[in-house]
Amino acid sequence: MPHVQITLLEGRSDDQKRRVARRVTEVLVEEAGAKPETVSIAFIEVPATGFARSGVLIADREPAS
Repeated sequence: MPHVQITLLEGRSDDQKRRVARRVTEVLVEEAGAKPETVSIAFIEVPATGFARSGVLIADREPAS
């Protein structure tokens, strides 16, 4: 029974999460032999102030140019 946790910044639409869930499930079925009904996926959404990279909050990073 595969369980996948996906942590991402807030802001993805429900439709985007539906597509990700469908694709991740397809990969686990195709590559790991899982049955679709046994795959569970949790989306853990964090604000930009709750995630850091290289010691800097994402909220404090300058936008990529």
